[in-house]
Order: sequence, then C-alpha cells, then structure tokens
Amino acid sequence: MDEKTILSVRDLAKRYGPGCPLCAEKTEKNYCTECGTVHALGGVSFDVCEGEILGIVGESGSGKSTLMQCVYLDQEASAGGIFLDAYRGGTENILSVSGQEKRFIRNHLFGKVYQNPTHGLKMDFSAVSNIAEKLIAAGHRNVSSMERRARELLAHVNIPEFRAREAPRNFSGGMQQRVQIARALSNNPPILLLDEITTGLDLSVQAKVLDLVRRIQRELKVTMVLVSHDLTVVRMLADRTVVMLNGKIVESGLTDQILEDPQHPYTQELVHSIL
Repeated sequence: MDEKTILSVRDLAKRYGPGCPLCAEKTEKNYCTECGTVHALGGVSFDVCEGEILGIVGESGSGKSTLMQCVYLDQEASAGGIFLDAYRGGTENILSVSGQEKRFIRNHLFGKVYQNPTHGLKMDFSAVSNIAEKLIAAGHRNVSSMERRARELLAHVNIPEFRAREAPRNFSGGMQQRVQIARALSNNPPILLLDEITTGLDLSVQAKVLDLVRRIQRELKVTMVLVSHDLTVVRMLADRTVVMLNGKIVESGLTDQILEDPQHPYTQELVHSIL
C-alpha cells in the first residue's frame, strides 16, 4: 500500500536581500557577492508521509531552522509552495492564503517545539495556562475542559501534578521542553515540528526528551519533522533524513541508508564525525 503524503514542500526559497540577475552566477555558498543577498533557502523540496519522522540535519547556518520557520509560517518565504493534506486536501499553497487562514493552520494543523523554550512558552504563566492559551487560540472556551486537557497532557509528558500550576521559569531545561511538547500536542495536530529540541541539554536529559518523542510517536502516531545539527539524534528517531548545506538539500534517503552509505562528501563528513 502506498504511503500517504501529508506535507509537501516545493521549491521553497528564502532570501535576505534584494536579489539580482547575477545571483545564480556569483553566489558563493549561499551569499551573492554582487548584491549581498543571502539565500537562506535555495529551492528546497521534500515530502513527509503520514506517521513517519523526517529528520533534517545540517551544520549551523545550513538553513534548516529557517526552513522550519517558513513551514510553520513564523516568517514569510520568498518563493515556493507548502501543501498540507489536512488543508483542502493538499490542493492549495498555504503560503498564499489569508492571515486568518494561516492562524487556523498554525493553531490546528501544526504543533511546534522551539529550540529555545522562551520562544514557545510564556515563562511567567503556569504550565497549565501555557497549554490553555494554545487551546483558546484554536477556539476553545470551556475553562474546566481546557484545564482537564492541560493536566492530561502534562501527565503524558511526565510533569508532576503538583507542578502543573507552576511557571516554566522555575523548571529545568528538559522540563521546559516537555511542557512545550504538551502545548504543541494540545489540539491533536497531524504534524509536529521539532527544532533542535535537545540543544543545550545535558546528555541524560537529552535521552529522556528523545525517549518521550519516541513514545509520543509510537502511541499517538503523530507525523514529525525533526531538525537537528546532531546526526546521532536523527539516527535515534528519524525514519528518513534529508541533509542540508548552504540552504539546499544535498542528500536524502532512509536514515539507515544515509548512515551506512553516504554519497555526498558533506554527509560523509557528518557520518564520520559520529563514528
């Protein structure tokens, strides 16, 4: 049976600068020496299938976090298309819809966990209130049902019941990431976006967060896109992997295949760095 594609990204581009007719000829890495434009994304295309975890790996500055921001509609892409099966059957480019429709997509069809928890949480609100805020944005109004849902999710990500009313500023980095995951899951989105979620965490805490991600994927069957500079993290979680360099995908395939037989010189360097 064919796998169902639920997210398609086509020729996605993001540039910082005016661009010029000589960009194609005079761009070194992703910088145009003629006009000074940085091509953070240079025509990126990939598909994500239902129920899988797609890993996106690359060094700092490769464009992977910019890619995630454009997919989540955190910032505007310069060109290209993003299509969601859950939005009008994947027939309409979500980059072209109205602001109101984009808010609907962000609140119902995506969940995102940011590298820096301060970007995904309000640190002075309680853990319960952070989740309730996401539910309110999606149109929920019943206070008791929102609190019940929030407490269920916090329990699911192993936040103790007695800390549910505590502000995330008092939590460890790993606990903050778990609250972010609970918030991102609150409206049962079909796609969860994870951006460098283990960066800055101690190894033991990283392992707990990764175990949680694996458990959620197994139990809830949520499709995930996982961005990391660490191929070890991608190896643990991802079914398929794309490798980015200078704003472009240089290699893609099954994660095991890429690890065992990397074809691109940059991927070979990445793989050898973890051996």
